[in-house]
Amino acid sequence: MTPDGRQERKFNKTLFIRANGGYSCKNSMPMNEWNIQSRAHACESCGQPFVDKQPYHTLLFDQPPELRRSDICDACAQKDGDARSRAGFISHWQGVYEAPAPVVDVIQKENAESILRKLIEQNDPSHAPAAFILAVMLERKRLLKVKEQFTREGRRIFVYEQPKTGDIFTIADPDLRLDQLEEVQRDVAQLLEHGLTPPVTPGEAAVPAELPAEETETAAVPQ
Repeated sequence: MTPDGRQERKFNKTLFIRANGGYSCKNSMPMNEWNIQSRAHACESCGQPFVDKQPYHTLLFDQPPELRRSDICDACAQKDGDARSRAGFISHWQGVYEAPAPVVDVIQKENAESILRKLIEQNDPSHAPAAFILAVMLERKRLLKVKEQFTREGRRIFVYEQPKTGDIFTIADPDLRLDQLEEVQRDVAQLLEHGLTPPVTPGEAAVPAELPAEETETAAVPQ
């Protein structure tokens, strides 16, 4: 309830990405709830390398202060039995291993996924709201898939997977209010236009950037 008697509105279900705006978020969160875990190239149990198009199993465990991913082959999954009884078990899903593509040394333009990866690697809690919105954008475009969501210490945690690489993104919901969206949107727009190091011209007033037309869609936060 606000001082003037109005009910405070929490933003935690549906997120609208618009052409203008930015954010000011006072909530900070430990970034150990934001991380990326790559798909293994070999079975954790038997050590046998995965081959292209081979089915595998991913197990996710809560081992504070972080989540731990375990990728195992189908044979070991059947041999080890039901993982749900193991301490800290959160989730289990199956995937198909894709051999990494050859590395090409080219300069690529920043996009929402590359910026999200850099924000998580920087480990700066002030970027948490922008990172959350970028993840929602990518989920909306089906570039990330929600594999699991759970609550830790009162905070909702989403586990996203990048289908092509198998990378897991663990991202906490910053529990944004509707009145914080305008400044969040501006921050995201600046990141999409300039990346993490926008050019600064002395004496030149900053001009709010607009989100590209393709990013102005309504993005729904997974329930």
